[in-house]
Amino acid sequence: MGGGHGHGITYKVPSSDVRQTILHRVFNGTSPWQGFPPTQLSSLLLKEWTKGWGSNAAVFENLIRQVQPKTIIEVGTFLGASATHMAGLIQKMGLHTQIICIDDFRGWPGYYDEEKSLKMINGDSLLLYQFMQNVVNANATESIMFLPFSTGTALGGLCEWGVYGDLVEVDAAHDFHSAWTDINNAYKVLRPGGVLFGHDYVWVGVREAVHLFARLKGFRVRIDGEHWILY
Repeated sequence: MGGGHGHGITYKVPSSDVRQTILHRVFNGTSPWQGFPPTQLSSLLLKEWTKGWGSNAAVFENLIRQVQPKTIIEVGTFLGASATHMAGLIQKMGLHTQIICIDDFRGWPGYYDEEKSLKMINGDSLLLYQFMQNVVNANATESIMFLPFSTGTALGGLCEWGVYGDLVEVDAAHDFHSAWTDINNAYKVLRPGGVLFGHDYVWVGVREAVHLFARLKGFRVRIDGEHWILY
């Protein structure tokens, strides 16, 4: 559980204003879902492509039930499989929760899915648009908002604006240094009393980062399948 760690900011955006804050700060006040998809891209997007890893794991339902979050921050989203899964759970439980997805939507160097992949256009893999298509398909545009930036940039922005999550999930890069940086930055936007958890515990780099962080901050680590949870 998060403690009352010093954020250096006393101002916190009320959860009811989180979506509006992001619309204002990132999208000039206009919803990115408006007029989606753009005509020139609609024929290029796959009707269904929701690849994910551990996206429907029981840990999501367990933690959402336990925390009853008003704001969820997901660090590393890819095509939005776990975000849309969480949106479905929220709907089912009758909660009013805003999910903020952080991803640069570029995949990773050399990323290509033989089975299903988007055609690249002038070096753009169109992953952002496919993610948006998946959110539209899941009827979750009201509960999901996104920050299309690198992890550090996006979390830095949230921190600066005073946007915090009751539930923060880290599911980005797998090497020690990236995981360590992501966990530390994610902790800064965790509301006191909130829960920080993440995926890919099976990766050595992630495991080392999680245990080092827990040791330094006095957390216990609980494992739930491939997910880790800090208590």
